[in-house]
Amino acid sequence: MLPAILFLSGAQASDTDNWPTWRGPGGTGVAKSAAPTGWSDEENVRWRAAIPGRGFSTPVVWGDRIYLTTAVPLEEAAEPEDDGAARGRGSSFGRGGPRGSATVNTAFLVLCLDLETGKEIWRKKAREAKPHEGYHRTYGSHASISPVTDGTALICSFGSQGIYCYDMDGELLWERDPGVELQMRRQFGEGANPALHGGVYVHVFDHEADSFMLALDSKTGEVKWQHERDEPSTWSTPLVTEYDGVWQVIVAGTTRTRSYELYGGKELWQCGGIGLNAIPTVVRHEDLVLVMSGYREPNLQAIRLGGKGDITDADVSPIAWSSTRGASYTASPVLHEGRYYCVQDGGKISCFDATSGKAFYLEERLPRGTDLKASPLAAGNVLYVATEEGDVHMVALGEEFKLLGTNTLSDQFFVSSPIAVQGHLLLRGQSDLFCISEGGSDGD
Repeated sequence: MLPAILFLSGAQASDTDNWPTWRGPGGTGVAKSAAPTGWSDEENVRWRAAIPGRGFSTPVVWGDRIYLTTAVPLEEAAEPEDDGAARGRGSSFGRGGPRGSATVNTAFLVLCLDLETGKEIWRKKAREAKPHEGYHRTYGSHASISPVTDGTALICSFGSQGIYCYDMDGELLWERDPGVELQMRRQFGEGANPALHGGVYVHVFDHEADSFMLALDSKTGEVKWQHERDEPSTWSTPLVTEYDGVWQVIVAGTTRTRSYELYGGKELWQCGGIGLNAIPTVVRHEDLVLVMSGYREPNLQAIRLGGKGDITDADVSPIAWSSTRGASYTASPVLHEGRYYCVQDGGKISCFDATSGKAFYLEERLPRGTDLKASPLAAGNVLYVATEEGDVHMVALGEEFKLLGTNTLSDQFFVSSPIAVQGHLLLRGQSDLFCISEGGSDGD
């Protein structure tokens, strides 16, 4: 009998084609249904909805409603002094910038839209405040953390600015101040997504000071447990999964990948970390946990479940396989039918056998000029890769690299990840949300 598995954010299972967390119903970036494969500015755009402010959180969908967050500046930001950092997309700087270093009084908003029309159903202001620090001037925002939902409640985090729980019609049920002003590395911004399962909401607050993991009762917002973490800034989303009868939360980090009891917070095991700037989401295949970092020293590890304590130097290596090539830096992986897909910021894609680590193909190049931060999506037989240029490349799912084509929306810039529900493809740009549907027409 297969073990019970609930990846990433752990929203309750449903037969309906929902997208309850930023990596989808299984936490692996895989949609339940196929999505359109052809569109342009004039073709198959069902609707386009203007989104106020700046936010790179990926929307979630439950039933016929879309939920997303954004942050709207309430005053004009002053131009910061030039810090000498290299400019342009794809650069590694994060300190300062027109939006990054000059923080202003900001409204933190939660929006609900109709899936079929894009019309706004409700809007709530969670908080109004002046953030204590900025974000990456190109890829960051004060609303980069995606909501989670179990169909009865919607929990939205703005990190240091608080966690807010609403019913599905927008009534505030509870709010929680995490009691921290995160000091993110180089002011890259806050963006670690939470996990939700079995009435427990888990959020990681790793930064350049006193890091910790916080677990809340999802119905009341009361603290169930809190665990200190010896980790610098990370942005990786945890995995919630059951193994050997115990539900656990597994979190990737620079110094250690660690597992904690979901219902209690006790540390179960730890394994040597994957290096600086842990960003991609943790996923599970069979009895392996896959973690990676693609920063200065790329590292991809498949860790065997079942260990106890510090398993780093165990007699039998906890690492079933590893790779220093093909690992993603920013984008989270797709795990589909035992194949582990990774896309790199500079436009290369790899596919591994999740069990053995065999590379079906390694660092194949997408069309030149491709730069990306968004995570890929698997829907139908297609892997969708959204880019900074407004392109979405389509790659065939399978063991052979095959580019199926590219669709483009003019003057768009995708950092938020694409999602697919009920035959629709949702693409969030810098200021608009697009719904792509076969035979769709612009509903503006």
